[in-house]
Amino acid sequence: MKRFHFAWLPILMLLFVSCQTIDVFERNATLENHSWQVADKPSFEFNITDTVSRYNIFVVVRHADAYRYNNLWLNIHTKAPGDSVAQVQALDLQLATNDKGWLGAGMDDIYEHRVRISQAPVSLKAGTYQFKLEQIMRDDPLEHILNVGVRVEKAPD
Repeated sequence: MKRFHFAWLPILMLLFVSCQTIDVFERNATLENHSWQVADKPSFEFNITDTVSRYNIFVVVRHADAYRYNNLWLNIHTKAPGDSVAQVQALDLQLATNDKGWLGAGMDDIYEHRVRISQAPVSLKAGTYQFKLEQIMRDDPLEHILNVGVRVEKAPD
């Protein structure tokens, strides 16, 4: 009986080590009727405690195959700890190309894109960060967008 337990010990240790992940924060907002109104500006908060690590920041978009554009223009409002005013950055998220089609991961007719918004990993101050997403496309509402969100993860060393 003891051999049976010892035989499983290396496997359990391997599973434990492989399950440890880097810190990741991801929050998504579901858009009513799969339409993103210009007035609808989902907001998200993340608390950062590790100021030694560097981070990658992503915008997450889930849409239906029926979405009719290759891109998505949006403003991301970022308010760092201690800031009184949010910084606004206009982004053109490339979701598809004419040659390759959708660039994100797809399942049936749903596609998910994680688009990194910083060229290189960034250092973040300790405290709570606030992000707000605002679609700035010509269509109001913007049809076939299911979810939008923000993902913050530690960059690999």
